[in-house]
Amino acid sequence: MMKKFLTTALVLTCATCTIAFADISNEAKMYYNQGVDFYRAGQYAQSVNSFRKAIGVDANYIDAYYNLGVILRQMNDNAEALSVFKQIMVRKPDDFEAVYNAAELSLKLGQADNAKKYLALIPQSSPVYSRAQGLANSMNTDIQTIAKDLAEQAAANTSNLPQSNGSYSNIPSPTGITTDRNGNIFVASFSNNSITKITPNGAKSDFVKSDKLNGPIDIESDDAGNIYVANYNTDNVVKVTPSGAVVQYLSNIPKPYCLHIRDGILFISSQGSNTVIRRKL
Repeated sequence: MMKKFLTTALVLTCATCTIAFADISNEAKMYYNQGVDFYRAGQYAQSVNSFRKAIGVDANYIDAYYNLGVILRQMNDNAEALSVFKQIMVRKPDDFEAVYNAAELSLKLGQADNAKKYLALIPQSSPVYSRAQGLANSMNTDIQTIAKDLAEQAAANTSNLPQSNGSYSNIPSPTGITTDRNGNIFVASFSNNSITKITPNGAKSDFVKSDKLNGPIDIESDDAGNIYVANYNTDNVVKVTPSGAVVQYLSNIPKPYCLHIRDGILFISSQGSNTVIRRKL
């Protein structure tokens, strides 16, 4: 199903719409409308090209991503369609329609474990929950069982953290530290503008190095595996997804220093304003 068609004169509103019409450039809208016209004419390859151009102009054009993913799926390019829906999830984690599509496509591609992980993200309050439950049933399980199994697996993986004394060397100017549910350790490097990943067996690698990191001084992770980074030098907080994509999360935070997550709330200490900021994730 195509959704959220835009024209220069009219916006068809949608409950999951994320980008205000006024915020979309005329060039991006032009390519988007071309994509809609090509789709209606059955010219799917041209439609795909137009939606890609719209995204090239506006990298956060959620509606263009969605329709691109739908067309790619209709063309049986399931792997590429999955990558598109994952891009939506990076930009808007609560777009559960995209999460459901990612689960469905993962199952078609033989990635049942990934499909279950996506299904576990969909809350009962979501309009797609009943469809998600049906997809889980097709795998001879249900979302409650999937969530329970993943929680038990996370608890078991956390126990993989080394239980002996020791150290990890050669990390440039290490600052903030966090872990994920798989027992990996992540360390921010203030001067190197990077995050180092250390696996439970001690293997060390560069998880992310980006010009969007500038003086990372503290990091914190959420239950979905996203890492939040306090950029001390640029007065903002960015989010790093499990795949390593870096997106701005909050701006205009004077000298953010410490981060903490509790009950779905991100707390940020701001040295530059002598305040602690709370933000619902």
